[in-house]
Amino acid sequence: MARLVYSMITSLDGYAEAAEGGLGTGADDPEVHTFVGDVFRSLGTYLYGRRMYETMVFWETAHTELDAPPHIVQYARDWQAAEKVVYSTTLESVSSERTRIERTFDPDAVRRLKDEAEADLSVDGPNLAAQAIAAGLVDEYHLFITTSVVGGGKRFFPDGVRLDLELVEERSFDSGLVYARYRTR
Repeated sequence: MARLVYSMITSLDGYAEAAEGGLGTGADDPEVHTFVGDVFRSLGTYLYGRRMYETMVFWETAHTELDAPPHIVQYARDWQAAEKVVYSTTLESVSSERTRIERTFDPDAVRRLKDEAEADLSVDGPNLAAQAIAAGLVDEYHLFITTSVVGGGKRFFPDGVRLDLELVEERSFDSGLVYARYRTR
């Protein structure tokens, strides 16, 4: 059975999306980006909400950008090779290969995906992840913690959920970003 991983950049005070502006420094660091690519290269399927998909679809053509560094080209190739499922009631079509739209998030369907998958899956975006967390589907949490406190926005972890996690791995980067990987106990 494959694992479902939830990963996002988050502020020091726990926001995956700031109410005003960005989440701070560190995410654009080539060292961090290379690490992210290495960690998630083996993913076979990405589960996205509409907004996260619209952000990530950049990777469908990122490899064609002039002077794209090798870590960007590699990440784009890995992203293109994975399956993508977009949960949206409003999106009419997708602009990337290996992508399908689902109108509702069905926890049982995601359980079947996990059972049948040969490679791990990722759920991306705080809204969709909140549904997966509430359904008890998330096996690992990968936090990329910036150095900023943003004071509000969408939280990385949804309100009203208790999780007991085990720290599996941690790493800090010269940019100040900290990576922490937790497993569900």
